Amino acid sequence: MDNLKKIIGEELSVIVQKARYGEKPIKVGLMASGSEHGDGELLEGACLARSRNKSVEVVMIGPKPKEDHGFEWIETSRDENEIAKAMEDALKSGTIDGAVALHYPFPLGVTTIGRVVTPGRGKAMFIASTTGTSSTSRLEAMVLNAIYGSAVAKAVGIKEPKIGILNIEGAQVVYRKLSELVEKGYPLKFGESIRKDGGAILRGNDLLAGAVDVCVTDTLTGNVLIKLFSAFTTGGNYEAVGWGYGPSIGKGWPYIVSIISRASGAPVIANAIEFTADATRGSLQDVLGQELKLAEKAGLSSVLDSLRHSTSAAKEEDVTAPPAEPTEEEIHGIDVLSIEGAVKELWKNGIYAESAMGCTGPVVKVPAAKLVRASEVLKEKGYI
Repeated sequence: MDNLKKIIGEELSVIVQKARYGEKPIKVGLMASGSEHGDGELLEGACLARSRNKSVEVVMIGPKPKEDHGFEWIETSRDENEIAKAMEDALKSGTIDGAVALHYPFPLGVTTIGRVVTPGRGKAMFIASTTGTSSTSRLEAMVLNAIYGSAVAKAVGIKEPKIGILNIEGAQVVYRKLSELVEKGYPLKFGESIRKDGGAILRGNDLLAGAVDVCVTDTLTGNVLIKLFSAFTTGGNYEAVGWGYGPSIGKGWPYIVSIISRASGAPVIANAIEFTADATRGSLQDVLGQELKLAEKAGLSSVLDSLRHSTSAAKEEDVTAPPAEPTEEEIHGIDVLSIEGAVKELWKNGIYAESAMGCTGPVVKVPAAKLVRASEVLKEKGYI
C-alpha cells in the first residue's frame, strides 16, 4: 500500500509539473562532492539551476549535508568510486535522466561536446570534443567529432549548425573527408572564417568571435580550449563562464553524462545541469542515430577506413628532386602532416617544389610556369 501511494504521488507530481510548466521535468543527477571549491559550490550550482529552470529537477548524489536545500538526495560516503557507482545505478534504473559528473572514465569511442561563451561577441560555441575520445586515430576522431558536435547542437535546438575545423595538424585532411560526405549527401553545413580569406578552417580570431556554431578539434586541444574560455578572467583556478565539458556522446552509448571539472564554479555547474537537461529533452541519442545513418549513407565507413589505414604522406620514400628552379608561386590547402608527401609527389612528376610555412599554414612553393600542372597533380592525388 505504501509503495502504491508513492507511485501515485510521483505520478501526481508529474501531472502538476506538466500543468504548471508545460512539460515533464527532467531529472539530472549531480555529484555532490569533489569540487576544489568545496561541496557548497556544487550545492550552490544546483540551487542556481533550480531557480532558473523549473522544468529541471536536480538529484544530488553524495554525502548529504545538514542543510540539503530540499533536494532529492542519493546518499553515499565521500568515496569517489561509491559516488560514481551510485550515479551509474541511478542512470541504469531511470531514477535520473542524465548526470553531471566531476570525472568519469568513458569507454573508448565516447567523447563529450563542450560549450563556451566566446568573448569577442558573447556568442555560444560548441567545442567538439573536450574529454573522452571518439577514436584512437586523431583524424578519424575529428571526422566523428564533427558529426557528434552537429548532433549535440541539433539536440539542443540549432537546426542547421555551422561547422568549422580548427587549424591544427590534420585540419585540411579532415575538411576534405567531410567534404566528401557532403558531396554524397550528408547534410553538414560548413561555416566561414571571419578573416578575409574565409573558408571553414578556423584560426584563433574565429574562436574569439564565435564564427561558427561548432568548432571541430581533437580532444586534448578541445580540453585546453574549454579551460581557457571558462577561466581566463579568473586566473585559472575558478571556471566562471560556459557550460562545462558537455554531454557524452558515442555510437551505442546510452547515457548522457556531462562533465564539469573540480575547478568549475556555481555558474558553470548550473549551466551544465541545464545543458544536460536540454540534451536529454532533445533526445540526443536519437538525433545521433539519425546523423550516423545519413553519414553512413554518404560513405562514412569508407572515409574512416581510408583514414585508419592510410600511410603518412611524409613517410620515407627514395625520391630524387629535379634540378632546383626559382619557386615564385605557392599552393595552399595542404595539411602539415602531408606536406612532405606532396613535395615528393611533385618531384616524381618532374616538378621541382619546396615546402614552406606561411602565416595561414603550410604551403608548397613551385615555379610559376608549372603552377597549373602542379596543382593538377596534387588535386589528382588528394593533397588539395
